[in-house]
Amino acid sequence: MAESKAVLKSLRLSPRKVRTVVSLVKGKSVSDAFNILDYAVKRSALPVKKLLISAVANAKSQGLKEDGLYIKDIRVDQAQTLKRTRPASRGSAHPIKKRSSHIMVVLTTENPKPNKKVKIKKAKE
Repeated sequence: MAESKAVLKSLRLSPRKVRTVVSLVKGKSVSDAFNILDYAVKRSALPVKKLLISAVANAKSQGLKEDGLYIKDIRVDQAQTLKRTRPASRGSAHPIKKRSSHIMVVLTTENPKPNKKVKIKKAKE
């Protein structure tokens, strides 16, 4: 099982907003992920796509083929927070937190196993 990874640090987008896009492509094949990111109407779709391109390039340099690659793990962590203030009434100031993200993606040649579906038993009446 060969793996390849890429990391994007200090993306000036909130981790909460990036995770919505990341959850769409987690566990998919690379070609499916590119199709999903092309049509995702979110600002974070482009940086995630560029990171995925970088991870594929890293995999090719290791001798892996792009066709058989799957996203094993893609994680968004919180980076540094820029603390700013905003003027408020009566000369006071309100804090503003400008959040940033770190994104890490791991590609593998094996298809990640899908989650088992749990059968729900109907209650007897």
